[in-house]
Amino acid sequence: MTRSPDDLPTPDAEALNAAIRELWVRSGGQLSPDEQRIYSALVLQYARSSPQGDVTEAA
Repeated sequence: MTRSPDDLPTPDAEALNAAIRELWVRSGGQLSPDEQRIYSALVLQYARSSPQGDVTEAA
């Protein structure tokens, strides 16, 4: 049975922030087009997972 993305567990903000930081460090600050798409998706998901008005330091 195929699962939709909505059925998958969502990582918490801390895990997403760690993934963003790791991607940035691994790329040396020079994201390829594929890495840029991943980075953008992670940042969007991070923003959605953070409570409104809670501004924390993100990558």
